[in-house]
Amino acid sequence: MKNRCLSVLLIVLVLSGAGTLWAEDLSALAESAISRAGDNAGELRKALDGAAADQKQGVRFLLANMPDRDLESLSAQFVLNQVRYAYRAWNEAPWRSDISEEMFLNDVLAYCCINERRDDWREDFYERFKPLVADAKTPGAAAVIINEKLCPLLKVRFSRQRPKADQSPYETIEAGMASCTGLSVLLVAACRSVGVPARLAGTPLWADRSGNHSWVEVWDDGWHYTGGGEPSGGKLDKAWFAGKAATARRDSRFHAIYATSFKRTDVTFPLVWDRKIDYVYAVNVTDRYAKPTEGSNKPAAKKIEGRPMDVEASLHAVDQLKRYLEASADSRGPIAGQGFAAVALTREDARKAERLLWADHVKTIKASRADEMEARLLKSGDLEMPFHYTVSGFSPETV
Repeated sequence: MKNRCLSVLLIVLVLSGAGTLWAEDLSALAESAISRAGDNAGELRKALDGAAADQKQGVRFLLANMPDRDLESLSAQFVLNQVRYAYRAWNEAPWRSDISEEMFLNDVLAYCCINERRDDWREDFYERFKPLVADAKTPGAAAVIINEKLCPLLKVRFSRQRPKADQSPYETIEAGMASCTGLSVLLVAACRSVGVPARLAGTPLWADRSGNHSWVEVWDDGWHYTGGGEPSGGKLDKAWFAGKAATARRDSRFHAIYATSFKRTDVTFPLVWDRKIDYVYAVNVTDRYAKPTEGSNKPAAKKIEGRPMDVEASLHAVDQLKRYLEASADSRGPIAGQGFAAVALTREDARKAERLLWADHVKTIKASRADEMEARLLKSGDLEMPFHYTVSGFSPETV
């Protein structure tokens, strides 16, 4: 009995020590972050000094992990609003005791999912959505209710005509539409506003190469998934993309499934709308979705003219081509000398490359012949040919 009591005491001491060390680490990291904030350091210091004593740890966590773009721009008011209402929602939630402080900081307090515009939505969303989940006893139940009522309440819908992929919550509300990513960002914010741990999840490219997709994970004694703006009859872990997710490949940068993390990790979320961004952190959660398969998870190699094809290299080559064409023409260098020009492409990627090259050719022709169009005079060496044209009617909205 004495040994058992001693063991319990040691465990308590170890855990207490770990918590203290964690707090000290956050304090040091927060101070380091403030020192990198440049002219905005005063705002961040004001946020840390202005936080309630029991909420300073939340401010430190945000400062320690926020990207430099936020260190240099966020106001003290923004940070304090996020912290105050996040703690309020967490403390009022019936599931408060089931959510660790670490999970609260990373998946409730965090004010963003990806690279979206930083909206100060916390207080507004708390007031809007807290009454909806007044009778919910679990975070999963609250998330289901919010997902069922969110889009009708805010009058937003899924549309590929949305202004952009990485919309913030208010950008989606203002547009009245969003892609799967925008709807997921909105649902995550709504869940977090009432104390539900939530994060954005998704894949850069399905294994069958049919596109990318984003959705939401919520915590309720484990992580569960649901489609943003796609309620599934009051249930979690039920969505149209479950079959596709089952074919994900953990060891593939493009075909794996990731969940975002505000806390820095050794993995970044591949943002297909801007692959240069490297400050959105993530965890690889493929194993919870993919069905076990025999042998390696590596994509099977295809063969072209007897040679094995690297599917990921093909995709990467097209991405490099796109970046090459985005540069000014006089700074590119010969395309034949570029490394990506020697990479074998899949048929689908070859079509993409063809479209990119043609669009660039059209852009070049328009620019180089602009003077002739304005003068209405074509020139070729010593030859000249005047021409005339008129425009009537209106362009169709879609073609």
